[in-house]
Amino acid sequence: MGRVTERRRVVRVRDGAVSVRPDTLVAEEPLEIRLNGKPLAVTMRTPGDDFALAAGFLASEGVIGSAREVANIVYCGGADERGRNTYNVVDVRLAPGVPVPDISLERNVYTTSSCGLCGKASLDAVRTTARWPLEDRGDGTEDAGDGGAARADTGTPVRIRMAPEVLAGLPDRLRAAQRVFDRTGGLHAAALFTPEGELLDVREDVGRHNAVDKLVGLALRRGELPLRGGVLMVSGRASFELAQKAVMAGIPVLAAVSAPSSLAVDLAAETGLTLVGFLRGTSMNVYAGAHRLALHTAVRA
Repeated sequence: MGRVTERRRVVRVRDGAVSVRPDTLVAEEPLEIRLNGKPLAVTMRTPGDDFALAAGFLASEGVIGSAREVANIVYCGGADERGRNTYNVVDVRLAPGVPVPDISLERNVYTTSSCGLCGKASLDAVRTTARWPLEDRGDGTEDAGDGGAARADTGTPVRIRMAPEVLAGLPDRLRAAQRVFDRTGGLHAAALFTPEGELLDVREDVGRHNAVDKLVGLALRRGELPLRGGVLMVSGRASFELAQKAVMAGIPVLAAVSAPSSLAVDLAAETGLTLVGFLRGTSMNVYAGAHRLALHTAVRA
């Protein structure tokens, strides 16, 4: 399979001194995702965790929600000029009885590494396809304080309460776990934490939405969806598609080091997702779902 990094010759200029040296770059290659043999989408990704990426993508689209709904995932033939498999085409076969979405129009979604499924989804579409409710503003006593990402097969939301100081420490923990970024400086990352700040998993990719799909897809293949007690931390901005992926995976908290989009905030408010942006140092903006944060001062409108 393709390498995560590649080496390229670069002319380096430092304080007027010029040198020629190799540089380590993050690899970027297309991945075609097929569903029951039919082309469904193409995404530009960093090779690795391709089966998880495909599974996470389908979970985000509402096609699957558990490992039981997948018969198998395999690489398809895709030879280069030397006749070698490029490992850039995967086919997801659904289990018998799992409904196949209508792809008769051959939509062939092209997903760039920067924008995700631009224009495809809508607030109504996410509301109608989300399998697990996030809202927990009632008087229930559910708790995710078991040190792990609480999971359940019922429709009952899990009540979590997170200290802002714990949330503030997540960006540094995410950055410390970005091993490939240290070598390339060119990767996004997504990590899953517990409400107590324990790092459960982290994935890197040239596309921020791919990193989340890999994280969710691995959890799906391990039978861990919904991730009811999970906190999703992303290295970039909080766009609509990332909020969508959190909601579809049953993740109640999404935090980002940069800004959210207006549509992401709208989706968070409508679904009960806690959305935090500009998480830097001890500062943060809580755009929705502040009830999950143990704030010392009452929130005033």
